[in-house]
This record gives sequence, C-alpha cells and structure tokens, in this order.
Amino acid sequence: MKPLRSLSGLVDFEAAARWGSFKLAAQELHKTPAAVSLQVKQLEEALGFTLFVRHPRHIALTAKGQELAITVGRMLGELRARVAALQRGDDEAVLRISTTHSFAIKWLVPRMPRFTKLHPELDLRIDSNDTPVDIEDDAVDVAIRFGPVRDGDPALLFHERLVPVYSPDLLAPGEPELGLADLARFPLLCERSPEAWLQLLQENRALKGRYDKGKYDFSRVFTHWGVLAQAAVAGQGIALVPYGIAFQDILAGSLRVLPCRSAPYGSGYKLLVNPHKEAMTKVRYFRDWIRAEMDEMRHTLEQ
Repeated sequence: MKPLRSLSGLVDFEAAARWGSFKLAAQELHKTPAAVSLQVKQLEEALGFTLFVRHPRHIALTAKGQELAITVGRMLGELRARVAALQRGDDEAVLRISTTHSFAIKWLVPRMPRFTKLHPELDLRIDSNDTPVDIEDDAVDVAIRFGPVRDGDPALLFHERLVPVYSPDLLAPGEPELGLADLARFPLLCERSPEAWLQLLQENRALKGRYDKGKYDFSRVFTHWGVLAQAAVAGQGIALVPYGIAFQDILAGSLRVLPCRSAPYGSGYKLLVNPHKEAMTKVRYFRDWIRAEMDEMRHTLEQ
C-alpha cells in the first residue's frame, strides 16, 4: 500500500470524472487537456491503481475510479461550500442541527417556527438521521441525541418517561377515558419488544403471578418511535412512547395519556455542541431556546 502524500491531482480527477472528459475538465479548470491528463496520471501512479480506461475518443472510470470519484466529489463539495460560507462571512447566519428522525418529526420541526420567530436572521439546516454523529464535524453546530442519561449531566435536556397513549377514537360512546383495566381490550403497541410494557404493568401491579401471554396483545411491534406514535393516533391500539414524542399530539388532543404509574426509565435527550462552535451566538440562542422549551414540556409532565 502506498500512502497518499499529496492531494495534487484530486481536483483535476474530480472534474474529469464528473465531465467524463479531460477536455471539458480542462475548460472548467482553465488548463490544457494535456495538463489535466498529466495530473491524473501522476495521481494514478501515487495511488497505485488506474482511475480511467483511456479510449481513443473518450475516457471511462474504472470500478476503483468510480468509488474514489464519489468520495472525492462529496469532500470537495463540502470544502467548496465551507470556503464559500467563509468568504461570505455567513457562518453565524446558518445553524446546522443534527437530530434523530423521530425527534425531528414529532418534536423539533413542529416547534421551529417558535425559534425562527425569535431569530429570523438564522438560516436553519436540519439533518435527521439515527446514525452516530461526529460532533466535531464542521457541518454540525449542535446535535440532539436520544440515549442513556444521568441526572446532573450538563448536556441533559430532558429525562424521558414512557407513557401509555391512545386515540380518543378508541373510547366507546359515553366512555370518559381508558384505565389500566382496559389495556387487555386493545393491542398494546411496542417499540421493538414488549419489555417496557411488562415493566409498566408490573409497576402498576397489573401482572399477577406468571406472565399470561393470552391476556395482553403485544403482536404489533415497531422500530421507530415516530411511527409508533402515529399508529396510536390512527387508533391502532395503545402505545407506550416517550412523552416528548407524543407531546405535540397530546397538546393537540390527538392522543390522551392513560393514567398510571410510570416505570423507571433511564433514557432521554442530550444537547451536544461542536466544541469549535461553543462560543458562537447562534449556538447560545439555540441552547437557551431548547432548554426553555424542554422546561415547559417537563412542567406539563409533572402536573
């Protein structure tokens, strides 16, 4: 394996790969086709493998060349965007937020108008995915992640609690609300497994002796909190979901909380801040805002 000791030629290679032509790449880069071809040839020698198959009238990427072109294209795109932002001096005007799918859909996005009303000068970029985030990546200013938490952690936003929720459509005519005794009447919607439901039933002494598989219906399992909450809104059963995920639907009346004792739960939301952006005004604005929003939600849970 040969170490790549120079980035020389990567820009020429990316342009040639994108255009499929040394001539067109040369026009973009204001070089001669021969100069572009030479840069790519030297890059191939440094890498130790061929990037293009050279035909008399055209070039074609090899399999390895295609893989490298995808990576180089992405990296150069990010680099160009970053340089352009620095040239414009607008880094303080763009807030890049990374968060999970469920939290983005069910909590953050519905509340973003409240934030933009306070700070209309900020351009918001929300990236929602459930993969681990590199908090030092320059493309991330702040990240909100769900996972194990401990009280007293300065990054902690909200220590979650799982609550059973149901659509008012499940109520029979004249029935005011559902209670623990009604859990056996409906499917109990689960996230991955019924374990959390069993803990809640035990906490409320709703399980007597050995677990009776026939008493409760745990047949409907989901892998996404947001989809689970939507299934409850649609009246597919009673769902056990994090309060934050169901919060907007509870406020809107689309879901009701079944009264009972909560089982202990060790997960919640953390706010992670890119250490290189800690002192930026936009980060301070967002941190103050989301903590106030979380405090307001916590107050409703404690009532």
